[in-house]
Amino acid sequence: MGAFRYGLRYWKKHVPASLFVKFLGGVAIVIDSFFPLLFALFVDYIINYNPDAVNNAGVFNFLINGDFGAPETWQLFFNIALFVVIFVVARLAILYLKNTLFQYRGLKFESELRDISYKKLVDLDSATITQYNTGELLTTLNSDVIIYKEMYSRYTVALSDSILVLIITSIFLWLQNPYFLIIPAVIAPLLVVALVRYMRAARRISEDIRKRNGELNLTVQENIGGVRLVRAFANEDVEESKFDARNNGIKDAYIAQVDTSSKYNMLFNIIRQVAYISAIALGVVLAFQGRISIGAMTACSTFVVKIMDHITALNNNLYQFQYGLVSGGRIMEFLEKESRVAEPDPAESLREKPNIEFENVTITADGKSLLKNINLSIPYGKKVGIMGGTGSGKSVLLKSLVRIYEPTQGRISINGKDIRKYHLDDLRNEFAYVFQDVFLFSNTVDANIAFYSPETGKSNILKVAQLAQADKFIKGLPQGYSTIVGEKGLGLSGGQKQRVSIARALLKDAPVLVLDDASSALDVLTERKVMSGIKEKSPDKTVIIAAHRVTSVADCDEILYLQDGEIIERGTFEEMMALNGRFAAIYKMQTTEGDIDNLVAVTQSESDKEAI
Repeated sequence: MGAFRYGLRYWKKHVPASLFVKFLGGVAIVIDSFFPLLFALFVDYIINYNPDAVNNAGVFNFLINGDFGAPETWQLFFNIALFVVIFVVARLAILYLKNTLFQYRGLKFESELRDISYKKLVDLDSATITQYNTGELLTTLNSDVIIYKEMYSRYTVALSDSILVLIITSIFLWLQNPYFLIIPAVIAPLLVVALVRYMRAARRISEDIRKRNGELNLTVQENIGGVRLVRAFANEDVEESKFDARNNGIKDAYIAQVDTSSKYNMLFNIIRQVAYISAIALGVVLAFQGRISIGAMTACSTFVVKIMDHITALNNNLYQFQYGLVSGGRIMEFLEKESRVAEPDPAESLREKPNIEFENVTITADGKSLLKNINLSIPYGKKVGIMGGTGSGKSVLLKSLVRIYEPTQGRISINGKDIRKYHLDDLRNEFAYVFQDVFLFSNTVDANIAFYSPETGKSNILKVAQLAQADKFIKGLPQGYSTIVGEKGLGLSGGQKQRVSIARALLKDAPVLVLDDASSALDVLTERKVMSGIKEKSPDKTVIIAAHRVTSVADCDEILYLQDGEIIERGTFEEMMALNGRFAAIYKMQTTEGDIDNLVAVTQSESDKEAI
C-alpha cells in the first residue's frame, strides 16, 4: 500500500471539509480568471476604442451593450471598475475563508496523527522500540508528522488548484482565441519531461535529507544525555567533530536540494518566458491582421502566462509532495509495526490476589538463551530474593512477569491462568516496579513520586517518601518537594534517585512490589531502613527483590541464585548458607567474616553524616 493511500484512512474524516476548501478554491480561481477579461475591456472600450476591432468580451458582453455606459465614457469606466472591486473583495474573502479552514483542518490532522504515533510508541514492546534509534523516533513523531500533514492539507489543495487553473484558463483562452492554445500545447511535452526528472531527483534528495536529520537528532540527544560522561573523559573535541560531521551532512543535503531546485526552476522560467514572448508575438501578428483587439491580445497573453505559471507551480508542489511520500512511508512503516507482546482477544481481567507460577520457563532472544527451565512458585505475600552475577537473567525473570519478555517454552501463570490471557493493563497494574536504571521525569520531586496517581494527596506522598528514606534529603533541596529535578534525575545522586523511585513504587500500592537492584547505590544501614519501610507499607504483599548484595535478600522467604539463566541454588537464608555454595561465598565476602552487623557499624557514620 502506498503512503498516500495509507494516510487516507486517517484523513478521510477531513475529506468533506477538504472538498469544501477545494470548492472555495475553485470559486476563487474562476473569479481570478475574470480579471484579464475586465482589463481587456478597459483597453478596448476606455483607452483604445476601435469599433472595427474584434473583441470577444465573453461573459462580460452585457457590460458593453450600452446599458452600463457608452465606450470611452466615465460611466463605463466606473462600472467596469466597480466589477473589478467586487471581484477583488469577493476573491479575498473567499481566500481568507479557504486558508483558515485548510490550516485548521491541517493542524487538527497533525495533532491526531501525532497522538496516534505516540500511542503506537507507548504500545510497542521494548524489543521492537530498540530497532529504532532515538533520532529516528524523534524525526518520525515530529518532522515526519508535519510533512505528512502538509501533503494532505496543503499540497493536495495546491495541486488541485493548479489543475483547475489549467482547465479554466484553457477554456477562457479557447473562447477568446484558440490560436493561443498552440503555445502551451507545443511547450507541454518539454515540461512533462523536465517534471519527471525533477520528481525523481526530489525523491532521492528528500530521503537523504530525512536520513541526515535523524542522524543529527540522535547525535544531539546522545550528547544531552551523556554530557557528564563527555566532560568526565574531556572528550568534547571528539563529540564536536561528530556533530560537525552530521551538521555538514545536513548542509550538503540541503545544498543539493537548492542546487537541483534552482536548476529546474531556471529551466521552468526559461520555458515560461519563451511562452510569454511567443504569446506576445502571436498576438501582434493577429492584431496586425485585424483578427484580435489589443485588449483581447493582452488577456490571451495573460492567460498563456497563467498556464505556464501554474505548470511551474504544479512542478513545485509535486516536488514538495515527494517529501510527504517519504515521510508518509516512514510513518506507515512505524504504525504498521506489530508488537511482539500482543493483547489477547478475548482478554480476561485479574480480580483476585495474584499467585504466580513459573512452569519450565525458557526465554530465548536473538538466538541467545536468557532463562532456562525456571520453575518457581510465588503465592501471594511471599518474599523472594534473586541473586546472580551480571547477565545471569535476574532482570529478564522480573520483566517476564509483565510480558516485557515472553516465554519461548513453558508458561508463567497467575491464579492458574497463563498471563498472556490477561489484559496487559490489568496484568501490569498488579506490579509496582523499581527498575535498575532509574528514570525521573523533568518535573518536581513530588510529581515524580505521584507519577502513578497525580491527584494523590500531599500526605500520601510524604508518607511513602519517609518509608523510602527520602524525606530528609528532599526537604534539604532548594524548594523541597517542589524542586524540579533535571531530565533523568540530573542533580540527584544515584542513591537519592533510587529512593525517589522506591517511593514512587510504594505509592502505587500494587499487590506485587518488584525491586530490580533498587538499592545498589544505598549504604547498608539506609538499605535496611528502606526494607523495613517496605515491610511496613506492604506487610502482606508479594515482594520480589533482585540484588547483588546479600543484605538485600537475607530476610526473604526464599532465595534463588541464578547463573547463565538457570537456578543453581535455592532455599531460605539458612539453607543457602548450609549449601556452602556461591551464595555463601558471596555472603562471606561481603560481610566482614560473615558478620553483617559489623558491616552495618562500618557504614553507620556515613549515614549519620547524610542525615545531618
